[in-house]
Amino acid sequence: MRDAGRVLPRNDPRQYDDLADEWWRPDGVFAMLHWLARARAALVPPATRPGALLVDLGCGAGLLATHLAGKGYRHVGVDLTRSALAQAAAHGVTAVNGDATAVPLVDGCADVVAAGELLEHVPDWRAAVAEACRLLRPGGLLVLDTLNDTALARLVAVRVAERLPTVPRGIHDPRLFVDDRELVAECARHGVDLRVRGVRPAVPGLLRWLFRQATGAATPAGQAPRIVPTGSRAVLYQGHGVRGG
Repeated sequence: MRDAGRVLPRNDPRQYDDLADEWWRPDGVFAMLHWLARARAALVPPATRPGALLVDLGCGAGLLATHLAGKGYRHVGVDLTRSALAQAAAHGVTAVNGDATAVPLVDGCADVVAAGELLEHVPDWRAAVAEACRLLRPGGLLVLDTLNDTALARLVAVRVAERLPTVPRGIHDPRLFVDDRELVAECARHGVDLRVRGVRPAVPGLLRWLFRQATGAATPAGQAPRIVPTGSRAVLYQGHGVRGG
C-alpha cells in the first residue's frame, strides 16, 4: 500500500489511517471483519454479573460493539490506531490507545477478552497472548480468531486474496501467521484451556457477495456471508477458552 507516495511495508499500522473511511462500510475492504465480528460475538455469553468488563484487543473501529448489544458488558477497546479508536468510541466503546503486548489495564480486570484478527498482525504474538490471559479474571473467557501458519493460509490470505479488489495489498505479513498448536500450548502456559476450530465464510453467501461486488450491487441488510465451522484449521481458525482459577 502507498502512503504519501511511499510504498509501506507489509502489516504497517499506517495502512489503517489510510483506510479509516472503510471500517463501517459493509461492502468495503473490511467486510470480512464484520462477518468475523458477528461470529466472535456469538461465542460470548451474556454477562453474569453487574459491571462485567469485556476487553477488545485490537478493536479497530469497534465492529464487535453492535453484536454485543444487550449482553451486559462494558466494552473497552484497545488499539494503536487513533483514527479507528475515534470511530469505536462513537459506537459506545471505551477507547484505550495502547499496544496489545503492553495493555494499560490491571491484572484480572476482564470477564471476557476478545482478540479478533489481531495475533497475525503482532510482531510478538506470544506477548499479546500473555497480556490477554493476564487481563482475565479466574473463570474469564478468551475468544479469538486468526490465520494459521501454513502454506495454504499464505496462498489463500495473501496470494489469492490480495488479487481481489476488496482486499488491501500488504495488509498481512505471512511471516506473522500463528500456528494453532503453538497458540493452544501458549495459552495453556498462562492458565487458559483454549479450544480451536477451523472457520470459513459459508460458500453460497460468499459467492453471492462476490457476485454483488462484481456487479456493483450493495449487500441487502441481513444477507452478509456467515462464518461457519469447517473441518480444517489450515487457513482461518477460531478459539475460545476459560482461565483456570
